[in-house]
This record gives sequence, C-alpha cells and structure tokens, in this order.
Amino acid sequence: MRIVDLRSDTVTQPTPAMREAMARAEVGDDVFGDDPTVNRLQALAAERLGKESALFVPSGTMGNLAAILAHCGRGDEVILGDQCHTFVYEAGGVAALGGVHPRPVATRTDGTLPLEAIESAIRPDDVHFPVTRLVCLENTHNRCGGVALDADYTRRVGALAREHGLRLHLDGARIFNAAVATSASVRDLAAPADSVTFCLSKALCAPVGSLLCGDGAFIQRARRLRKQLGGGMRQAGVLAAAGIVAMESMTERLVEDHQRAQRLAQGLRRVGGVTLEADPPTNMVYLNLDAEAPLDGAGMETALAREDILIHAVGPRRIRLVLHYWIDDEGVDRTIEAFRRALVK
Repeated sequence: MRIVDLRSDTVTQPTPAMREAMARAEVGDDVFGDDPTVNRLQALAAERLGKESALFVPSGTMGNLAAILAHCGRGDEVILGDQCHTFVYEAGGVAALGGVHPRPVATRTDGTLPLEAIESAIRPDDVHFPVTRLVCLENTHNRCGGVALDADYTRRVGALAREHGLRLHLDGARIFNAAVATSASVRDLAAPADSVTFCLSKALCAPVGSLLCGDGAFIQRARRLRKQLGGGMRQAGVLAAAGIVAMESMTERLVEDHQRAQRLAQGLRRVGGVTLEADPPTNMVYLNLDAEAPLDGAGMETALAREDILIHAVGPRRIRLVLHYWIDDEGVDRTIEAFRRALVK
C-alpha cells in the first residue's frame, strides 16, 4: 500500500519534470559564480520577490542565519517571535555562531507580533544593553497553524522598523502558500522586508534548497557568510534546475493542498476524541487528542504507521498534519478512516 506521509511538506520528492531538468542541467562552479543554472534560479527568485538580488542556499535555516548575520554584528540584538522557527527550531544558531542576542516577543495566535510589543522591545541607547538592529517575522507561521500574515500587517511592521532605523527580515519559508491564502502576490508580501527567505524543498517539491533575497550589497555580504557557514556549493545547477521547475510550475497548484487540508479537517471533526485547533488557513492541520482519547500523540503515530500513514506529534497530544503535492484525495480519506479506527475505545 502506498505510504501517506503527512509529517511535513519537507518529505516531498522531486517530480518527474524536476528529475528530467536535473539530468539535463548545465552546470559550473557556483562558488566562482559561473553556474548558469544557479544564476538563472537566483535571477528568477529576485524578480518574483521584487528584490535586487538573490542567493541559493542549501536550507532555510542557513538562509535565515546568513540573513541575520548580514544585518547584525556580534553583540547586536534581533527582535523575533517566541514561537518563530528561527527562535525555536534553528539550534540557536544566531547566538551560537553569530553572537547575536535574540529578543523574543510573545507571538499572538494569528502569527503576528503586536506593534507595541515590538516597539517596547527596541533598546534605548544605553551601554548596558545590546544594540537593536533587526526585526524578524515568519510567513506562513508554522507553530501558529500555518496562518498567513497579510501585506498590510507586514507593511506596518516595516514602517515601524524604518522609523527606528532597524531592518526587517522575513522568514518566508512558505510565502507562496501565504500568497495563495491572502490573494496577494509574493512581491507584495515581501515588499516591506529588507531581506526574505523562501524554501524550494517544502510545498514547492524541490529536493534541496532555499533562496535568500535582498539588495545587491546585502546579498554580497550573505554570499561571504554562506561560504563561512560551509554552504558554498560547486556544480549546484543540478539542484537549482529542480528549483526553477518548482518556481515555474508548482506555485499555482498550492491551492489544491489548502483545499485538501480543509477536506481533512472536515473529516477529522467528525471523529470522536479529536479537537481541531482552527480551520486550516493553508496546508497545515493542527489537532489535539482529547484527554479521554485512548491514545496520546506517540500512540497515534504508532497506530497510523501500521496502516502506512505517517504523522508527527508536536506535543504530548498535539498533532500536525501537512498536505503537499504527494497527498491526494484518497490519501486524505485513508487518513480520516485510520484516525477513526485508532480512536475506537
């Protein structure tokens, strides 16, 4: 039986068109800047995001780290959400490798940081404090259920940052999902940010890589940092070729993943022992197993794995299910029925 893998959209495998493009890719040495396929991908990313330049990096974590280090010096401070990916899931890299001090602000359930909280976190000019340099946002917001930030909110944060002489970085790992959810262009969503990352290897289905976008001087600094971090790649056009296919053919179909997330949520609402956290705004379904349910999160992982359905418990009774290109309607229906069987007392 075919495995239904809902653990993340990072599990997506390259499409046949991507594999063909990878096999035919024209390559060079990207550290020297002469891989034509990487250069084409970077130009395409910069144009789509409305930025001057772009840099291909192995992962979104490296992209965010390089961005923060390019904006901040050792001992500087970055304001970011206490639930954001960079603060929670990136191994403390900004502090451990960059000496940048994270200043977390409480994240609201809609993925936003209150403007007044951002402003109050900005340090005064005092020798006792680190110097505030940067604000970071995440769109879509993973731990807040995949919710999308709209362009108006990001503009207001950008204006606040500029008022105080700060930069704004946007972790847009799933910004194309946000564009679908908000009916905005990725260019509009990214416009207020001085830098933005987005992932090719999640819902866009490419096997490896992210893009970091910004102005030319910023990307030049980030290129040096990529090298320091061990991310300089050689004949990376083999990977970039899949990224080009992703950007040209996968962004418009993301609405299908959002629709299947809705279908999955509707089915699970009819299953006893399950409480949905919210109507899924993009491609993620977050649920909690009720206290009286016979299984906890780890038990559900084991029970569904026996039926070739892979899920991810993100807490003792909290589960995240992520829809993507390789999950069809039949996979959604199988998952609903597997939950139902597992929760029968």
